[in-house]
This record gives sequence, structure tokens and C-alpha cells, in this order.
Amino acid sequence: MRLFMFKSNKRQELHAFAGKSNGEQLPSKFGPWEAIGVVRPDEKPPHNFSRETIEQAITSEGFQLFRLKSKITAAD
Repeated sequence: MRLFMFKSNKRQELHAFAGKSNGEQLPSKFGPWEAIGVVRPDEKPPHNFSRETIEQAITSEGFQLFRLKSKITAAD
């Protein structure tokens, strides 16, 4: 299964995996959603996420949401 990756334009830290390239199944309350990439079936998902868990969520819910923590930078 291809995993299509999206990011929310409403919440900067919120991202999602979906089974469809158009992202139509993603929650509209966090949209609009911007497509940011694809994970092919022979590739590992980023951030050491479990492909099996992602695929199970897509099968049951149509998507898998995740949040990225913002990076802390040192002040000059």
C-alpha cells in the first residue's frame, strides 16, 4: 500500500498518512490539507513509525494522524 503524506494548514504540527492521494478522507476540521509526499510499499515510513499500524488505521479510519514536535533552536 502506498502511504500518502499530508500536513495540516490549520495546525502546523499536525500531519497525516492517507490511503488516497487526494486526501478526501482526512478530517476537514484540520484542513485544508497539503500533500507533502508518498511512501512506496517497499519503503519504511519516516520517524520510525510502524507501517503495520499506519495501514491498519487507514483500513479502519481512512487515515492516521500524527504530530511533530517543533525543534528548539539555541538563541544567539
